[in-house]
Amino acid sequence: MKVTYQGETGAYSEMAVYKFFGRKVEPVPCKDFREVFDSVKNDIVPNGVVPIENSIEGSVNQNYDLFLAYDLKVCGEVAVKLAHVLIGNPQTKIEEVESVYSHPQALGQCRGYLEKHKWEIIPAYDTAGSVKIIKERKLFNAAAIASEKAAELYGMKILARDIADNLNNYTRFLVLSHEDAAPTGDDKTSIIFQTKHAPGALYHALGEFASRNINLTRIESRPTKTTAWQYNFYLDFEGHKTEKRCIEALEALQKYAAFVKILGSYPRVI
Repeated sequence: MKVTYQGETGAYSEMAVYKFFGRKVEPVPCKDFREVFDSVKNDIVPNGVVPIENSIEGSVNQNYDLFLAYDLKVCGEVAVKLAHVLIGNPQTKIEEVESVYSHPQALGQCRGYLEKHKWEIIPAYDTAGSVKIIKERKLFNAAAIASEKAAELYGMKILARDIADNLNNYTRFLVLSHEDAAPTGDDKTSIIFQTKHAPGALYHALGEFASRNINLTRIESRPTKTTAWQYNFYLDFEGHKTEKRCIEALEALQKYAAFVKILGSYPRVI
């Protein structure tokens, strides 16, 4: 079974693929997130895995926008603990480092460590990809931030370990599909909605869940990008969309919403 993800071999997204689907799966790397969505949409692969939020740096905004743009389902979630290390070429010493490459999220998660050393920061498309860059370009005065696995795969040297500002560092990933997951009794549902322009619209919309004792696990707002100062809301709540109380809440939500898009229900991990 093939599953697509953004990044190079050794990326944290590849770890998420293996953690969710098992070791027999065949991960298929993509250059960017849109390619992941396109691959699933066009049935090139049945599933994709994308990061949606990090416990330190927060949301991966591009993927929130892509969930709105594509008619795909969320059929699962998985959390991966990130253990960032500083990686260099085998002959590089840490005192020779002048610049550091990595994905912007990883750079943000190691901000304190990087500021202390005052290195030049160079954003890259992927954590493992940044290791590949400094190896292929033979950058002996540069380093990359990625996983220990990435250092091993590319035959590189670990210059420093445990460099994240907070070692309790996790990224939550969502699994893309064309199909919903069946109810398990311990599920979560993700939706997107936009409130009507009326006083208390968001308050009343969220109240439909509270009145039915449905726990909200996340709410995020994103600009609509069509009208200035209008926002879409991304909501995760406990329960499967086929449960009676969830059906009632989603139907009641329509009274206060300009639109509602159900991304999917899936087994709750977080």
